[in-house]
Amino acid sequence: MNLILLGAPGAGKGTQAEVISSKLGIPQISTGNILRAAVKNGTEWGLKAKAFMDAGDLVPDDVVIGILKDRIAESDCAKGFILDGFPRTVPQAEALETMGVVIDKVIEISVPDEDIKNRLGGRRVCESCGASYHVEFNPTKAEGVCDKCGGKVVQRADDAPETVLNRLATYHEATAPLVDFYKGRGKLTTVIGQSEVSDTSKLVLDAVNA
Repeated sequence: MNLILLGAPGAGKGTQAEVISSKLGIPQISTGNILRAAVKNGTEWGLKAKAFMDAGDLVPDDVVIGILKDRIAESDCAKGFILDGFPRTVPQAEALETMGVVIDKVIEISVPDEDIKNRLGGRRVCESCGASYHVEFNPTKAEGVCDKCGGKVVQRADDAPETVLNRLATYHEATAPLVDFYKGRGKLTTVIGQSEVSDTSKLVLDAVNA
């Protein structure tokens, strides 16, 4: 099953993608993690993406699609995959179709902007493995240290308050139209994000019939 998760930054797409991945045994493809790895490693793609990511803007389509093409071609995607953070614009969605990538279902996780601001303000991410935490809802066992790999856990530049506002504005302008795009193709299901992660997970798994 090939899935797309939609929702504002901080809506919980990454967390729910992990839940679905574990349940269905298909990989979670987070373009955010792929891009951040490219930035950290100083690759050609990473250098192009860095300035856009630091400002909370969308990374250009050619950069994202180039990376995604290579990822989908890997053997672990043979039985399906979950796209987390892509597509972010209607042209990207159209590019996916042009690439011949068949999407079975699109799950939108809907969360109010005010809740998003609170969530992202407390989000922390491991510099080494990309694991995501929250100072209130999902803290690390040892402050500043990743539970999974022992790496340093930090607040990303694009989770800073002023950047979050920019990211939300960008989302509503560029990404929200995807809801209508996939609704028109009969593939969209909207899930209302709950205060408890497990409650949202149940709704998401119901939506994918898992």
